[in-house]
Amino acid sequence: MMRPIPEQERAAAIAAGVAPENVGLAILQFVRAYGVDTVFGIPGTHNLEFYRHFSRLGIRAVTSRHEQGAGYAADGWSQRTRLPGVVITTSGPGLLNALSAAGTAYCESRPMLILAPGVARGAEFADIGALHETKDQLAAAGAIVEWARRAQTAQEAVDAVHDAFRLFRTGRPRPVYLEVPLDLLESAADVDPGALVPQPLPAPQRADESSVAAAARVLTAAKRPAILAGGGAIAGRDALRDLAERLGAPVVTSLNGKGVLPESHPLALGSELRLESAREVLNNSDALLVVGSKIGESELWGGQVAPQGEVIRVDILASQRNKNLAATQALIGDSAAVLPQLVEAVGAGSDSHDTEGPALEAVRETMRAEAASFAPLESRVATRIASVLPTNTIVAGDSSQITYYGMTSSVRSEEPGSFLYMAAYATLGYGLPAAIGAKIASPERPVVGVIGDGALMFSVQEFQTAVEQNLDITIVCVDNGGYGEIQQNEADRGIEPIGVVLSQPNWPQLVEAFGGTGFAVRHADELETLVEQALAHPGVTLVHVPLALFA
Repeated sequence: MMRPIPEQERAAAIAAGVAPENVGLAILQFVRAYGVDTVFGIPGTHNLEFYRHFSRLGIRAVTSRHEQGAGYAADGWSQRTRLPGVVITTSGPGLLNALSAAGTAYCESRPMLILAPGVARGAEFADIGALHETKDQLAAAGAIVEWARRAQTAQEAVDAVHDAFRLFRTGRPRPVYLEVPLDLLESAADVDPGALVPQPLPAPQRADESSVAAAARVLTAAKRPAILAGGGAIAGRDALRDLAERLGAPVVTSLNGKGVLPESHPLALGSELRLESAREVLNNSDALLVVGSKIGESELWGGQVAPQGEVIRVDILASQRNKNLAATQALIGDSAAVLPQLVEAVGAGSDSHDTEGPALEAVRETMRAEAASFAPLESRVATRIASVLPTNTIVAGDSSQITYYGMTSSVRSEEPGSFLYMAAYATLGYGLPAAIGAKIASPERPVVGVIGDGALMFSVQEFQTAVEQNLDITIVCVDNGGYGEIQQNEADRGIEPIGVVLSQPNWPQLVEAFGGTGFAVRHADELETLVEQALAHPGVTLVHVPLALFA
């Protein structure tokens, strides 16, 4: 049975230096046992019985300056560690502030666990003016995440954590929300210690063997096989490379799959679904293997993937079989298991394919020219920035023109999780906190955010988080004077610029006010030198790049 811990008993325990054995501890013990050692969020009146146990459990607390930033930082951390990002908010506004980050994780299929307190059991919908009172925060979260639960017992809370990690391992990874009533959070936890030990998670799901054999026959018989790899291919990336090499199949990725095949590989055509020249490779194939991608319209930019030959889709969910492109064959299972099955079934591969190195290099040249034609100015600046980044740099972007017109094409990623972006949800304010999370997860790697001025203002307060965490990160702020994309949209509709040409802070002085170091590009020929200086300078640095200098 659970009992509330009387205030006198709680105070006595604290005075004695003993943390109460409450439900907050039980939940975090379980989270920690699954390997998570960093939690993002903001302490609040109602969630302190989570925060009480951080030091005891060896959990690093990263306090953002806004819960949205906590969620985006958790996402960046998750992409580097391949563990779910964990976010703790307080009730009401704290949770609601984090839901845009939850929406990002849902749309981009990334694992996230959000923990928040809720009103005490029996006080639901009381409408009495309680602190942080919200009509129905569980329903609000449930409308955004994969599932939302309100625990009624300690065991339910612990079970929910395990179910979350099971989903992250065996299903399409998406955010989940666990709400813990205030009285339960502070109650003694009657949970068997054995229940706090992670349960074995199922092995990656294999596909039907006969279906694998049939797919392998199609792929080996093809003269022009090709592969489209999304974020769902990351777990099977080693086998993907092996399979591509055996088939001689060029690989195009989505932006979530960027780096799943190193982009220096002879068969890699990058994350360029927006380009007609990349889609032509896929559409001219006589066998297209699609791995873990919904082929979202947000990346096609009005184009279409419609290959001439058969379409074989590998996905964890049967519901994805015909999503945006009907499959002639479907291999339902985890890419971590299915791709090795395909490698085995394909064997040594085939010599009948038509793809050759020189032909693909010609495709790359066409792609580079096409990418530059979308936005020549942003493309030139992005290429110059990318040229001085170390090869192992983790790059964070935002829904900024410099990112989607420039950096996605200019940056070559050699592994997944090294280009942090959200192509479908396309939120502003993502890049800086995502860079923070990535640097915490990978302190040995250089981390650079290349972000537009409009997007950076959405999360500028997170500079203080980065300084407080003693991080070495560089932000390159490419300033086009406001919301350049929307200004163009207005012009296309014959609308005079309204609300899109924005005043700017003194960016170098702004970052210095947070405790960082600012660099100002005043002449176009200074760009590379100042980016290199910022990278070499310890701590948080910002390079302000007025785009007009390069026109």
